[in-house]
Amino acid sequence: MAKIYYDKDADLNLLKDKTIAIIGYGIQGRGQSLCLRDSGCRVVVSEMEGTTNYEQAKIDGFTPVTAAEAAKAADIIQILTQDHVQAKVYIESIKPSLKKGKALCFSHGFNIRFKQIKPPKNVDVFMVAPKGPGALVRKMYEEGKGVPGLIAVYQDATGEARQLALAYAKAIKATTAGVIETTFDEETETDLFGEQAVLCGGVSELIKAGFDTLIEAGYQPEIAYFEVLHELKLITDLIQERGISGMRRGVSNTACYGDLSRGPRVITAKTRKEMKKMLKEIKSGKFAKEWIKENEDGRPNFNRLLKEGDDHLIEKVGRELREMMPWMKKG
Repeated sequence: MAKIYYDKDADLNLLKDKTIAIIGYGIQGRGQSLCLRDSGCRVVVSEMEGTTNYEQAKIDGFTPVTAAEAAKAADIIQILTQDHVQAKVYIESIKPSLKKGKALCFSHGFNIRFKQIKPPKNVDVFMVAPKGPGALVRKMYEEGKGVPGLIAVYQDATGEARQLALAYAKAIKATTAGVIETTFDEETETDLFGEQAVLCGGVSELIKAGFDTLIEAGYQPEIAYFEVLHELKLITDLIQERGISGMRRGVSNTACYGDLSRGPRVITAKTRKEMKKMLKEIKSGKFAKEWIKENEDGRPNFNRLLKEGDDHLIEKVGRELREMMPWMKKG
């Protein structure tokens, strides 16, 4: 069973005399920065001048600086930029300021796992990964509850890396909910697999396949949209709240029987074999090399595939139907 840590296992005093740099003031960066500051931590924020995130950081009471300035001033450097730019930011702005006793922190292990970032041996390297978006991290912090998270230690140069990770987790109230100990390898590989096989790739392809099947059979696009996409939220909400078994008891008996008897005809032995192949590509580094090269080449495949998805009939129908749903409109 996994090791789970709570508030009693973490000492916030370990951060008392340390400066924490947040590199990247996006959704996760903003959430963590505000929580850390409210927990009494000394926080310096790095964001590119002229961006919306830069202006938001100023509104929130921070004085944003460059990544190089933040890294030089900090004892703990949390890198929260997007995966594909982390290595460049690290090499150009962070690496020159890494000295013995400093610490690198991550909320996703991609660049460590696939050796895009190779830290010197004399610094701590750990992960604190809330299992929720930054806005939720902040909301739960303000309610005194916290979002559960993961911690991992890749390199323990000072002998305090795990304790620092736990202290950081406590400062954003993750230990109030509970944090699970993992490794950089496990977090990265399972995260990528979940995105590709289920949460993003699997779900979006399943929705489109269902939609296309109904359209090809002569059903109206609007009806198909409601049945295979719109109502998905009801099901995922039930699963999140009650688990799969609870969801089955929260829908009609007809729906439940259809789930139990027909689901395995969609996710077949061939599908499971393909999932294992995808996981193998992740573990071997094949996917990471492909994604890194895609960015180096200017993202030709990424942009083409994204455009193809945007042009699918389900997107046109969805935009029109969502206009009928005022509760979905922001603001």
